[in-house]
Amino acid sequence: MKKEEIYTLPSLVVKYLNYLSAIKNKSELTILEYASDLRLFLRFLMVSHRLVDSKTKFETIDVSGIPESLILNATLNDAYAFLTYCRNNRNNDSNARARKAVSIKRFYRYLEVNGIIEKNVMAFIESPKTKRGLPKYLTLEQSKALLRSVDGKNKERDFCILTLFLNCGMRLSELVSINISDIRDNGTLVVTGKGNKERTIYLNNSCLEAIKKYMAVRPKDKVIDRDALFLSSRKIRISKEMVQKTVKKFLEKAGMQDDGFSTHKLRHTAATLMYQYGNVDPLQLKEILGHENLSTTEIYTHISNEQLKNAVDSNPLNDLKIKPDSESKKS
Repeated sequence: MKKEEIYTLPSLVVKYLNYLSAIKNKSELTILEYASDLRLFLRFLMVSHRLVDSKTKFETIDVSGIPESLILNATLNDAYAFLTYCRNNRNNDSNARARKAVSIKRFYRYLEVNGIIEKNVMAFIESPKTKRGLPKYLTLEQSKALLRSVDGKNKERDFCILTLFLNCGMRLSELVSINISDIRDNGTLVVTGKGNKERTIYLNNSCLEAIKKYMAVRPKDKVIDRDALFLSSRKIRISKEMVQKTVKKFLEKAGMQDDGFSTHKLRHTAATLMYQYGNVDPLQLKEILGHENLSTTEIYTHISNEQLKNAVDSNPLNDLKIKPDSESKKS
């Protein structure tokens, strides 16, 4: 859904989306996801209540004129019928349907809190059960191999990008938005994460050294975005797409092109390496990654098979064996 399409939605929905932006400080992407989910739900209501011609294509249904009473009096049955439609007709998996259930639930909670509806039946929506798989990440040796693969005319810049990803666990959007002025003299970096929330990242020696070497060769003349840390060949702030291409190039060079790795997997990698090798607890990891909820962080705290084996081997009863029959008779 495009940003300008928000204002084709009913006023109740637009007010809710404005609330998410102004008060809850949600990111533009999150707001557009809510808007898309709610528009889909309203289109379904109009179809199921026969307010549109049967020949009208679902994706072209204009919800701006939907009766407000239909929105306010929607039932749990409407919600579950909608989720069934999403599964059977749109092939939405459980994660996609769970998100839509949350979008509906939170919208109606807003209506209830603001006194627009008296009874919020949507509070009882149950979300589809989702499967949460372990995040894919590079091992320590693979991470080292990726860094060793960096070469070319932009090697200092590209090495610095990969170093920050693998050591700090920052998001792609956070990395490309780094300004030189965000780097403090005390070895910290201020990044702006989801919902425009700022957080401080402590840079280790590898990061500081990589930044120092890149700054020594970073273009100085005719730079358009003077404060941008990472620049493209056109001397403007590097784009997300360029960073993704760069990461992909060196993954391929390191022989990991078929392993399903991506830029976001480097964030998984940083979190996993910190947890496995740095004795970082989930609460600390939550702050480092800039997560709002601890439950989001917990997907990174999976334990390797080797750690499980070492834990069992460290049991103090590990070396205790049954006495041979000869010793049992002597005693």
